[in-house]
Amino acid sequence: MHDFARALADQIPGAAVRDVTVSFDARRLAPVEYRYQSRGGPVAVYAKALHARLYGLPPDDESLPTALDELLQATLSTAGPDQQAAVLQQLAEQLRNAAEILEWACDHARRRQVPDAVWEWLRAATHSTRDLADGLDAVRPCFTDDPPALATPPQLPSPQARPSTIAAPPTSPAGRRR
Repeated sequence: MHDFARALADQIPGAAVRDVTVSFDARRLAPVEYRYQSRGGPVAVYAKALHARLYGLPPDDESLPTALDELLQATLSTAGPDQQAAVLQQLAEQLRNAAEILEWACDHARRRQVPDAVWEWLRAATHSTRDLADGLDAVRPCFTDDPPALATPPQLPSPQARPSTIAAPPTSPAGRRR
C-alpha cells in the first residue's frame, strides 16, 4: 500500500505522502450522468483502497488514526455522518491527551519556579483544552446518522464551570529564580 501512495505522491517531486491529495473528475466527454462528479482526498487513503481492490483484500475498517496530522488527512475522506462523528470523538480524545500534557507542563513549571504568568497561562490552556473536548462531546451527536431532534442547541460546557484541579504555585521569596 505504501508503494502505491509513494508512486502517486512522486507525481509532485519531493512531496511527502502525507502532504499530497488527489482529485478525480470526469472529463467533459463523459456521459452526462458523470460529468460533474468529482472525488478526492489524501493520497494514502486512495492508495489503501486501490491496494485492497487490486489484490482482492477486504476493505480495511481500522480505527481512526491517533496522530493529529493523520486525523486531519482522514477528515478529507470521511463520507458518512457516523464517520464524521467518529472523527470528532477521536479529536476530543486527543484534546484530553493534550490537556494531560499541559497539566504536566504546569506541574513542571511550578517545580521550576517559572514566572506566575507562565503558570497561569498553562493552567488556563489546560482548562480551555478540556472544555474544547467536552464541547466536542456535546455537539458530536449532531453529526451521527440519526442526529437528535434539537429544539435548543446542546448544552455546551462553560469555561468557568470547571473547578481548578491544579494547585496554585508556591510563592517564592523575592530574589533570584532558577
